Amino acid sequence: MFFPLSKLLFFLVTPSNALALLIVAGLGLAAAGWLRLGLGLGLIGAVLMLVAGFSPLAGLVALPLEQRFPEYAGGDEPVTGIIVLGGAIETRISAARRQLVVNDAAERQIAMADLARRYPQSRLVFSGGSGSLGGGGVSESEIVGRYADTMGLPRTRLILEDRSRNTHENAAFTAEMVRPRPGERWLLVTSAWHMPRAIGCFRRAGFDVTAYPVDYRTGGVDDGVRFNGFASEGLSLLDLMAKEWLGLVAYRLAGYTDALLPAPQASSMAAETAPSR
Repeated sequence: MFFPLSKLLFFLVTPSNALALLIVAGLGLAAAGWLRLGLGLGLIGAVLMLVAGFSPLAGLVALPLEQRFPEYAGGDEPVTGIIVLGGAIETRISAARRQLVVNDAAERQIAMADLARRYPQSRLVFSGGSGSLGGGGVSESEIVGRYADTMGLPRTRLILEDRSRNTHENAAFTAEMVRPRPGERWLLVTSAWHMPRAIGCFRRAGFDVTAYPVDYRTGGVDDGVRFNGFASEGLSLLDLMAKEWLGLVAYRLAGYTDALLPAPQASSMAAETAPSR
């Protein structure tokens, strides 16, 4: 029940959807005879959409998520395994076009290939099922397995988790599959803005992982005052970040994470920021 409800709620509260619906509702009320109320609501929706699209608002919302975990700097400790979360592969189009099709989170797959090369002895896990509400469909793991050569991934090392539909299940099913041992070092690869929720889920699953954030949507703190040249740029980022913040709240209320906004732990912080050699 959580999965379909989250999809519906995300649709309704996504800023661009909500503001567009507000404008349509205003026009509908105006057409029905409630002229002042309808035009007022429509004007409010239009102004808010312009502010959301052109102002630094989206960057300000994104920065606390993307800055939460530092970039991975390596270290001397061996890497037992690498876990890459799904979300970068367009499964329907990949299956229909019979080739690998990725979206704007493709850095997850790039990092997977790079880390597989850098740590040839590590275990390599990809976690991603099908996001279809009706169930079934092609899973991201199936596409990864099918086009491993295209991505430069060693098929003999691939461990594919294909049941998960969301981040909570990514963590639970991956922990169940690989059964990590105390003292092992596992890198978790996902988008920087998604890392807090992902880390919280893995901690709740009893799986201690080290953050390897990729797919940044901001250039740093300067984006907190940067205006957008296109409204679509700001709205797209705000939609993504609003859904992520809502996901953090929902996951905390459901008990899927260990904190509202999970933060680096002292021990892992030292490892993540240690200079590479």
